[in-house]
Amino acid sequence: MANELRQPTPETRPLLERRKELRALDSALTGLRDTVDGVPQAPRGGLLAFTGPAGMGKTALLTEARVRARAQGFTVLSGRGGEKEQGLAFHLVRQVVQPSLASMDEGELRAFLGGWYDIVAAALGLVAAPSGGHVPDPTGVRDGLDWVMTRLAVTKTPVVLLLDDLHWADVESLTWLASFAPRAVDLSLLIVVAFRPDELPLEAAAFGSPSADLGNRPFTLAPLSATAVARIVRDEVGEQAEDAFCEECWEITGGSPFEAVELSIRLGERDLRGTREDLPTMRDLAAAVKGPGLIEQLQGLGTTTVRFAYAAAVLGQAISPELAARIAAIGSTAAAEATEKLRAARVLADETARGETLEFLHPLIATTIYRSIGPSLREGLHNSAAEAVRAAGLGQAAAARHLLEVPCEGSAEAVACLREAAREALHSGAPEAARRLLNRALQEPPLPEERAALLHELACATFLIKPTATVTHLREALAEPGIDPELRASMVYRLTQALAHTDRMAEAATVAADEAQRAAAHPRIRLRMQADHFVWSAFRTDEVDSSGRSRKLARLADRLPGRGPEERYIIGSRAWDAMMCGEPRQKALAYAEKALRGGLSWTHENHGFEVPVSVALVFMYCDQPRRAEELFAKGMAECESKGWRGSHLALGQTLSGYIRYRRGCLAEAENAVREGLRIADRVEGAVPAQWFAIGILIQTLLARGRVVAARRLADTYHYGDVIPNAVIYPDPRTVYAELLLAEGRPDEAAPLLTRVGEWLEGREWRNPAWCPWQLGLASALSRSAPDRAVRHAQDAVKRARDFGAASAIGQALHTQAEVTGGEAGLDLHAQAVDQLQQSPAAYELARALVGHGAALARDGRLHQAADRLYQGLEGAVHCGAEGLAARARRELSAAGLRPLPLRYAQTDTLTAQERRAAEMTVGGHAAAVVAKELHLTEEGVRQLLSSVYRKIGTDAAGLAAALETFPRPRP
Repeated sequence: MANELRQPTPETRPLLERRKELRALDSALTGLRDTVDGVPQAPRGGLLAFTGPAGMGKTALLTEARVRARAQGFTVLSGRGGEKEQGLAFHLVRQVVQPSLASMDEGELRAFLGGWYDIVAAALGLVAAPSGGHVPDPTGVRDGLDWVMTRLAVTKTPVVLLLDDLHWADVESLTWLASFAPRAVDLSLLIVVAFRPDELPLEAAAFGSPSADLGNRPFTLAPLSATAVARIVRDEVGEQAEDAFCEECWEITGGSPFEAVELSIRLGERDLRGTREDLPTMRDLAAAVKGPGLIEQLQGLGTTTVRFAYAAAVLGQAISPELAARIAAIGSTAAAEATEKLRAARVLADETARGETLEFLHPLIATTIYRSIGPSLREGLHNSAAEAVRAAGLGQAAAARHLLEVPCEGSAEAVACLREAAREALHSGAPEAARRLLNRALQEPPLPEERAALLHELACATFLIKPTATVTHLREALAEPGIDPELRASMVYRLTQALAHTDRMAEAATVAADEAQRAAAHPRIRLRMQADHFVWSAFRTDEVDSSGRSRKLARLADRLPGRGPEERYIIGSRAWDAMMCGEPRQKALAYAEKALRGGLSWTHENHGFEVPVSVALVFMYCDQPRRAEELFAKGMAECESKGWRGSHLALGQTLSGYIRYRRGCLAEAENAVREGLRIADRVEGAVPAQWFAIGILIQTLLARGRVVAARRLADTYHYGDVIPNAVIYPDPRTVYAELLLAEGRPDEAAPLLTRVGEWLEGREWRNPAWCPWQLGLASALSRSAPDRAVRHAQDAVKRARDFGAASAIGQALHTQAEVTGGEAGLDLHAQAVDQLQQSPAAYELARALVGHGAALARDGRLHQAADRLYQGLEGAVHCGAEGLAARARRELSAAGLRPLPLRYAQTDTLTAQERRAAEMTVGGHAAAVVAKELHLTEEGVRQLLSSVYRKIGTDAAGLAAALETFPRPRP
């Protein structure tokens, strides 16, 4: 099927006074070509926007763009917003994409869409929305549409995408387009849009103002001059048209190209010559172009024609003559006659790209006719339209949009249609559309026995866009009598999720506990509610009886074999609680393994992913990060396959980075967490995911020695100013205290960490592997209260030994060594290194090695100090801990130690650029200076030095003396 921008006027006319716009269009089209005048170039896409009031010629410009693009062999895709179709989710996107994919069978579609098939096929209208199963989140669907549009742009390159009447596009299409448009510059894709600025919705606001992402300022189309209008008039009536007549035509049309063209055509049809005597007739003809004069002209065409025009206006775009006839209650012959009359009167266009459908000559005409229909008649026509659309098999969504215009009558059929249309919207990734439909169904109203289920559906639709509304709807639903126990359990689960997402953890835990008591007659549901109660209680910062809950959880978990998901979630909660309380790691691991037998789904319809995530992290805290990474990779893949690419993916990405941080892969950790934060920032309601990402990113930046960047991040997000009601890890106050310590502000860090300790002691959460508040406090007090510092460090070591993870023991021993000093401190340093060498914590090992080396150097044991410092330096470089590496270099220099000797001499492979980068670096030049001289980015310099390191087996700090002995690189 050809994809053509529909042309409301078949006449080919020159575009007067649009030179600037046409030059911009030609320039943009030139940028799409891979050669210009035979010279190869990289194709460059972008955005071109034309804006102005109705009738200013926006559609004519897009039509010209289509002609010029096709003449150059470009692929043209197009779509148009419709005033009556704004409520149809992804209506504009479907117009653009469907013609390219509609001819494919299911196998071909699956091959083309790949892993995105189950996520976007329903949104694109290529398959019917599934009747059940997982609902993709809007972020996942937008990502899928990005992929589809990118693939079309690549496979059909170069592509010109024409979008007319953008101000009337549906919200879902606009939201996607606004996020995708900046990518066009990197593709061989030109997006050309046209819209009325005063009617542009918020979702498309970016198109209405200058933007570095979206290209140049929109071209605002000005009214035509008197000279241009005179040219249009004389092209129809002849050159003899008088100046005064043409001037009057310009004044009466206001320079509107649409009105000027329509008036001139009517003048020509009446064989007027453009004289002073023709002025009264001209004024009558001008009045009939729009407004009351148009309606008066329409009334003169007869009652049957008027009813047919009304029916067409109710249907909107791409009007089916058969449907219009049925709605107007006239026969096919009468409909054909009415069509011809309306075409002759220039109400309907003569032809469209889709020959079997009708279209109004201009949106202004459609709007004028629609608004002229009396309220009662209009409602009746919409009601007839809903019935006709359903009977024609065009789908519930198409019918439901008419029901939105009909008064509530308590119709069971209307409720069923609206609910089905909402289900389709929800499974297409359009929760806002589903919310509108379900709100209307609720007003109908539904039968009493259906009300609770409908409220539940409405709550599910609002969950991702307005969780506070979800709480209201579910509380109202739960007050309804006679609810099926399974439905009630689903409602309660969704209610606790919504409360938790709005930082109301205490309410979430209470609701689950109350429901567990209520469900005594249903053991499985009771277990499910107990599992939720344990989860939300564990995430409460203000839990009163944490130890009591832990004891109850332990007793219950020990009785359960782990047969169903409810039992496994309780056992998984027990694994997390054992770890938090600092019970022996083997016990926590045993519970975690038991919970995983039979599987823990990250996307279970009636269980959150909090427990599967927690179980995976138990392995990380217990020094099995590889196992944790495997579980995260599997869980994130499960989320992505279901189209869950919002807060779930953000948190998964962030915590994957946290695992890498704990392993000491700091560069990888930073990249992963930044991606998690990027996802969280663009997802509405992903505040908890932001908290996780910011804290972990601050810790990672501090480990890399980038204190200023960490402070900038904290200030940007006001981190440290607010304490969330949910338990976040790493603990935000502890992380903020680490930042204060890195900035040399121990007096501010100490009271903050003291409060954290009091909170955790009250909960009996004593595992320093999870929250090393005692280690930070010991460091903060090391000068002002050294005895207290030592006591805190000693207690942290004891708790770490009770837990049994080598990384936690080694980290605690390192802090104890730092605050103890002397000969005892040296022994503790050695123990810390020994423990950390048995752990996966590479960064903590490097810290301990440098700390031990520095202590040995101060004690005069230079040979041992050199060995430790060299090992620590190498570990720091390997981890990407630039600050720690710099400290190791300073310690080496202060001790008068020679640079690290060569391990092997592959010097003949060292290039001149690598040699120069190394020389400048060891000479003290900053990375920015090196980058400027070598014409590289700072990242390029780091990669170059990494290459040097790999070739000669040493760090840049040890290159100074070694380079002196290198032979010059071979030419």
